[in-house]
Amino acid sequence: MNLISIVGHSGSGKTTLIEKLVRELTQSGLRVATIKNAHHKVELDTPGKDSWRYTQAGAAMSMLVTNGGVQLIAPQVERREPQQLAERFLGEADLVLAEGFSLAPGAKIEVLRRACSATPRCTVDEGVVAMVSDVDEAHPQLPHFALDDVDGIIAFILQQSQQ
Repeated sequence: MNLISIVGHSGSGKTTLIEKLVRELTQSGLRVATIKNAHHKVELDTPGKDSWRYTQAGAAMSMLVTNGGVQLIAPQVERREPQQLAERFLGEADLVLAEGFSLAPGAKIEVLRRACSATPRCTVDEGVVAMVSDVDEAHPQLPHFALDDVDGIIAFILQQSQQ
């Protein structure tokens, strides 16, 4: 499965970049899925509701299906690396963009905006393969893309996914 993580400091523009990438990639006919790593507590299901009750009863997974979409609750997910999650839950996607997961193995594109920090969050040894940045001196050996170079970033991602 083709997966790349978009990493960076809080406020650097990761979500905005992924939103633009998803829009352009899906318009070109690809099925794109996303995985977001949240560092804060998120209420995945409302206590007392049916899917919450199923989970409390011991269900390994619970899926809520509505006219507007599907929500999967899998509270006992032991494998939390983005590649493992993508293979398990997102098999229909052509490409998976993961937000965060800076400590997980795998290829990463780092968004580094000088206004947030001039120091990269990840190293090349940790999997950074390209920079989307206005900080030219950060990992100069890697390909650099301007913060608004969506077409260039997409071309790079598609090239990476063919390797």
